[in-house]
Amino acid sequence: MSTLSYIALSLAAALLGCARSGAEEPATVVDQAAVVRAAPVTDTVLARPIVATGTVAPADEAALGFKIGGVIERIAVDEGDNVRAGQTLAALDLREIDAALARARSGATKAERDLERARRLYTDSVVALAEFQDSETAHEVARADLETAAVNRHYAVIVAPANGVVLRRAAEPGENISAGATVLVVGSRGASHGHVLEIGLADRDAVSVRKGDPAVARFDALPGREFAGRVARIGAAADPVTGTYEVEIALDDAGALAAGLVGRVEIRSARGAPATLVPIEAMLEADGVEATVYALSADGKRAERRRVTVAFIDGSRVAIADGLDGVSRVLTDGAAYLDDGAAVRVAP
Repeated sequence: MSTLSYIALSLAAALLGCARSGAEEPATVVDQAAVVRAAPVTDTVLARPIVATGTVAPADEAALGFKIGGVIERIAVDEGDNVRAGQTLAALDLREIDAALARARSGATKAERDLERARRLYTDSVVALAEFQDSETAHEVARADLETAAVNRHYAVIVAPANGVVLRRAAEPGENISAGATVLVVGSRGASHGHVLEIGLADRDAVSVRKGDPAVARFDALPGREFAGRVARIGAAADPVTGTYEVEIALDDAGALAAGLVGRVEIRSARGAPATLVPIEAMLEADGVEATVYALSADGKRAERRRVTVAFIDGSRVAIADGLDGVSRVLTDGAAYLDDGAAVRVAP
């Protein structure tokens, strides 16, 4: 074959190849839109939940001590002991106190005899009226001294004011304790008393709650259980050490709770405010009160990156203070892999 014939044949083959290539169908364009899920943005009226941690205590606690000072002879109970109304819990050494009572009783007896003698003598005009009146006064003073000694003797013994449990033991036998100092703290038990959760709130939270506001308490020691309650008391002044206000939450059906149990309570104020809510799954890149949310564009085909300000978290929802104006839906599943303006397709 001549050189001219070979070149002609090669050119023909190349042209045939180009013709075949041009005749092929164009490649199918693959849909690049990310599949996501969307959730509606909800506008409602909602109160910001106030969350705090506290400890369980009986609703009624009594700090018990002696009316007078003295040496403690015995303490018959320990912390955690159950007590019954009228049970003797502690007593002072009574020797000096009983001696004072005996002396007062003898003085009252003598004053009564002196008064009777003065009355007879006055009737017989043997003594003057003033002397008779002095005897009457001495008798009254002696009777008052006897009553005082008897009261001191009575309160030299501590008895349980009601059925309950010993929460704290603050003294030991042999101590010389002053009048009124706490020896035992006893909490009352029974359906008429109940339990409370004692918490401390900062001033900005304390001014937001009112007596009667509903609350829910949860305890790590009792997983899966919730205890409904209500605000029962709000301290009128801040604690000088912590700066917080003491608040008591009365708990319902809490008879099984032990004093000292630590719980977390959520208080829901009855006074709500307008709130914009989104699912917590929509929140990305959270930094303090700032976070990122991807909104669905008006045509439903693109993701729009929005920087939002978080007001508070309410369970599985987040209240947004700013950044979602004009947004009706936000992206949840799949949003973490998007860029601003990315094409999206909302899964049914």
